[in-house]
Amino acid sequence: MTPGHILLALCVMLIWGVNFAVAKVTVAELPPLFVNAIRFALVAAILLPFVRIPRDKLKDIFILATIMAPFHFGLMFVGLTGTDAAAAAIAMQLSVPFAALMASFYFHDKLGARRTIGMIIAFTGVVILAGEPRMDGELFLLGMVVLSAAMWGVGNIQIKRIGDINPFALSAGMAMFAAPELLVLSLLLEQGQMHAVRTADWIAWGGVIYMVVLVAIVSYAIWYHLLKTYAVNQVVPFSLLGPVFGVAAGILLLGEAATWQKLVGGAITIAGVAMITLYRPPAPPCVPVADPKQVTQKD
Repeated sequence: MTPGHILLALCVMLIWGVNFAVAKVTVAELPPLFVNAIRFALVAAILLPFVRIPRDKLKDIFILATIMAPFHFGLMFVGLTGTDAAAAAIAMQLSVPFAALMASFYFHDKLGARRTIGMIIAFTGVVILAGEPRMDGELFLLGMVVLSAAMWGVGNIQIKRIGDINPFALSAGMAMFAAPELLVLSLLLEQGQMHAVRTADWIAWGGVIYMVVLVAIVSYAIWYHLLKTYAVNQVVPFSLLGPVFGVAAGILLLGEAATWQKLVGGAITIAGVAMITLYRPPAPPCVPVADPKQVTQKD
């Protein structure tokens, strides 16, 4: 990769990592389901005029939105109302082992010993994180973030079923369905939305703009460009830096405590995820094929 593209990949990881701190600040001012409804409505408004969503994919995209909107994004943002941004950034890395586990179940992808060990290591890291004393009152909300990571794995199965589609058309279609779903859930489960809109400060609204423009559009545009330009195994390892930036953002921007459980648990989780992400199954052995001429001569 060129130095410029390496810098772009690092910028994407910085955007994704800092997003946990940004989301944490935003849900302190705006209800979590409601802010996600606003976020997806803005993403749909920006992207829909520029993309074409295949009609035959609409049903599958609706199913994807129903999985991801309330059960991935919704649970993650609700969890962030009471969980450290750094802890959430670490726990969300379980989405990788969950996705591998789902793929092995639905598509019979072989896990192998190395991936299985990586999963055990990753989950061990989150268990250490959950053992942090100050987490005693936050375990339920941390559990919601872990469940959110599991739903990311389910969502990946649905994305694979959708098949070939322009990534921005997929994002626009999902946002189109996700916004009303989340709005209905917000009206049923939350209160004080209009008061929050009137009283939210510029930091909260800046967070919404950050999540829409930088996260949902700019960062994914760069990421898709890198994936098209280089081999997947050159680009994907950069994703391991996301939680590093996430933990740093929580500590440096929000003043969260840098406990040993957070640092050790985070390092162990990232190590486990690295074993899964960087694993390449061995190529099947080459079987020599007899030369037809030699076989004919021998006969």
